[in-house]
Amino acid sequence: MAHRVREIISHFLVLSIFSLQVTDIAGGDHYEDDRIKSLPGQPPVSFAQFSGYVTVHEKNGRALFYWLTEAAGDAARKPLVLWLNGGPGCSSVAYGASEEIGPFRINRTGSSLFLNKYSWNREANLLFLESPAGVGFSYTNTSSDLKTSGDERTARDALTFLTRWMQRFPQYKHRDFYISGESYAGHYVPQLAKKIVDYNKSLTKPFINLKGFLVGNAVTDNHYDGIGTVAYWWTHAMISDKTYKTILAHCNFTAVKNTAKCDNAVDYAMNHEFGDIDQYSIYTPACNAAARNATSRPLRLRGTSHAEKYYNRREVQEALHANATGSIPYKWTACSDVLIKNWGDSEFSMLPTYRQLMAAGLRVWVFSGDTDSVVPVTATRFSLSHLNITVKVPWYPWYCGREVGGWTEIYEGLTFATVRGAGHEVPLFQPKRAFQLFKSFLAGSLLPKS
Repeated sequence: MAHRVREIISHFLVLSIFSLQVTDIAGGDHYEDDRIKSLPGQPPVSFAQFSGYVTVHEKNGRALFYWLTEAAGDAARKPLVLWLNGGPGCSSVAYGASEEIGPFRINRTGSSLFLNKYSWNREANLLFLESPAGVGFSYTNTSSDLKTSGDERTARDALTFLTRWMQRFPQYKHRDFYISGESYAGHYVPQLAKKIVDYNKSLTKPFINLKGFLVGNAVTDNHYDGIGTVAYWWTHAMISDKTYKTILAHCNFTAVKNTAKCDNAVDYAMNHEFGDIDQYSIYTPACNAAARNATSRPLRLRGTSHAEKYYNRREVQEALHANATGSIPYKWTACSDVLIKNWGDSEFSMLPTYRQLMAAGLRVWVFSGDTDSVVPVTATRFSLSHLNITVKVPWYPWYCGREVGGWTEIYEGLTFATVRGAGHEVPLFQPKRAFQLFKSFLAGSLLPKS
């Protein structure tokens, strides 16, 4: 049962990817070489954009693709936020940039872009990273890398990326820096934060000025997440009493592999009791059979098909300085099936890392969209409860406009918040509420009480 959360997460997300033999196609060492003049079909904007490659491992030829959308106003004074999507093996360009927090949305035909009213670049400079190598436009010249990826190397490569990226963009050295993400980035984000904290200890004046991190619907602890997920299914009437009791009786939430009775009960729940719902947002209307795409992904993920149309256009890749030589032998996809199936190492629990980062004085916020059944709010609350930290501000409803945006509780060293009516990708389902959450996080202030 310990791996069921990740298996469910990847169920609708994974797509095929093949091994890759290309050379580094970065446009030089200076950031001006990476400037985006304009993207095809893009509306006029006042902010600058940059994209390209940073090599993170010369011997194996691993290079990570990034896209920077600077803040829409006063960019030189605003913080830098790195966004990571999870999977593991899914693209931050496909999800974070194109349907969540980025400044642009893609129209249905994949032919043009329109503006996102609640883009987080209203408050910060946004850096989207396709990580690890093999995701999106990021690549490796060593095909075996695709079958040996895991948490440790992903974090190590991401740190190398940041140190080298800031050499290219020295204006962001010493700038207030935050990391954010969702889902399996519940591993990526704190693991990278820990790498940065350890790296900074060796420097007299650290140039990666990490202030904190913000993660949503985050994979946190295999044991507690598993129990909390099944509890969500039952409390939200997705499964029967019988199935709930069978899962609790036969599933060992700490095991890598479970008994046949456990697997059969979970499979029965998903295939016979859930029904035709979007597991990532259980109250979102399901798409009808005629509207489903070839991979039978739920309605919520159909936006990624728009992204796949757009980012596979040659003129778009040229504008992004991606696949400049045309050597990538497969289409750009939102997720990598190879990476998820061959993920080499996955830390069992992030709770010890949370404790270390809280002790280091970082601002730590965790949020949950409350209609997600994949990494649900009950899983996150159950996991965080085992940090055994002191409550500073008791549970209260927070507001966005005149409506309750969710609920929150503030602890010593950590803030937890729910976002009402949001699924797995919180900024997709509740963009205004997610934007309010982000502003409060950056300000280090309480979410509005009225």
